[in-house]
Amino acid sequence: MKAILIKGDGSGDLSWGEAPAPSAGPNDVTVDVHATAVNRADLLQRRGFYPPPPGESEILGLEAAGVVASVGVKVTKVKVGDRVCCLLAGGGYAEQIVVNEAMALAIPAGLDFVQAAAIPEAFYTAFVNIVQEASLAAGERVLIHAGASGVGTAAIQLVKARGAVAYVTAGSADKLARCAALGADASINYKEERFSERVAALTEGQGVDVILDCIGGSYLEDNVASLRSRGRLVIIGLMGGTKAEVNLGLLVSRRLRVLGSVLRTRSLAEKVAITDAFRAEVMPLFASGACRPIVDAVHPIADAAAAHEYVAANKNFGKVVLQIR
Repeated sequence: MKAILIKGDGSGDLSWGEAPAPSAGPNDVTVDVHATAVNRADLLQRRGFYPPPPGESEILGLEAAGVVASVGVKVTKVKVGDRVCCLLAGGGYAEQIVVNEAMALAIPAGLDFVQAAAIPEAFYTAFVNIVQEASLAAGERVLIHAGASGVGTAAIQLVKARGAVAYVTAGSADKLARCAALGADASINYKEERFSERVAALTEGQGVDVILDCIGGSYLEDNVASLRSRGRLVIIGLMGGTKAEVNLGLLVSRRLRVLGSVLRTRSLAEKVAITDAFRAEVMPLFASGACRPIVDAVHPIADAAAAHEYVAANKNFGKVVLQIR
């Protein structure tokens, strides 16, 4: 099969070339991939950081959508010809993937492969961290950093679908306006104002209940200051550094919780449990129209490097998809 390969000379250059086809076990399905999508983890892995978990594919790509080409002898829930999308630990930038049958999600009617490829990583991440980790309740306030990202656009929709209030940060007026159109109740330009001050004004000094943060170190102080009593900060990325000082007095007096979260390295059993919950709670929202994947741009798979540059420059609103078939 063909896949995106990373040149082994340290340059990180990408090419569309021949790679060994993945092997399937009795509980696995083989999928002919029609589309995959770009995630910042791909950019890190390409540079030699954030490698796949042991035993997983070295090929880039944390999600894919396509058609089931074959099934293992113990597979009972998926059949050849089914349209599916899947969360992956790696391997999505290729003509074929292999996944456990429990990880294959049926693509809702009305969504094509490009749209379906934009679902798994963004919506799983939003669901796991806002719903499962932070236990979001209806009526609570959520601050979503990088609201224009794939995860951010998914999070806005899930927060609203659960009857909560969504505040977002983004770096341009256009992105803020598009977040508002997607349902955000308030938008904060982090380049023009300190988000903690705006949160205080929006909430009459009370703060928010949940913060979804992909920045990390440089935002920690303002994040903690922005949480109300018993608030939850979920850190899912470290774009702003790995170290920071925090006022432990606020953590104690307000009974705050700071949660670190990662999805890629969880065990198959954990991912299957998450997928079962996702299938029951989130997938119906696509069928009803309450949620939709946000696709900013589509590139042919051979142009993966250009797609990476686009995401690295923070130009995207939502997901950037790579089309294979």
